[in-house]
Amino acid sequence: MDKVRIDKWLWAVRIFKSRTLSADVIKKGKVRLNGDPVKPSSNVTVGDRLLVQKEGFNLDLEVVKLLNKRVGAPLAVACYVNHTSEDEMNKYKDWFVGKSQGEFREKGQGRPTKRERREIETFKEQPLWDDGDDSE
Repeated sequence: MDKVRIDKWLWAVRIFKSRTLSADVIKKGKVRLNGDPVKPSSNVTVGDRLLVQKEGFNLDLEVVKLLNKRVGAPLAVACYVNHTSEDEMNKYKDWFVGKSQGEFREKGQGRPTKRERREIETFKEQPLWDDGDDSE
């Protein structure tokens, strides 16, 4: 095997959960092969460089091994070299800080009332930072 469809490879190495999702992202132009936009049917070979935009993060991957069937995570990681910059990798860590803990409520306070629950939901829906969109 000297080449594999790019959508199939991205799915096989667990970059995307499904092959359909992989193909949709490629169709939107969020995947580049050696700097050029591609179609889901494009082929990838060993040594190719992929730039993938996934959920606001820019991944830079180099193909080391070709797969056409999905494998477990430990095997999948060995199929590519991650050249993503440290700044981009830390972007996830900075975003994720404090998100793993559950919500805290003082002992003896009981369950939130309907009004308190609505206030909590409203607070959670507010963005953490301004997108810089001054179109108002």
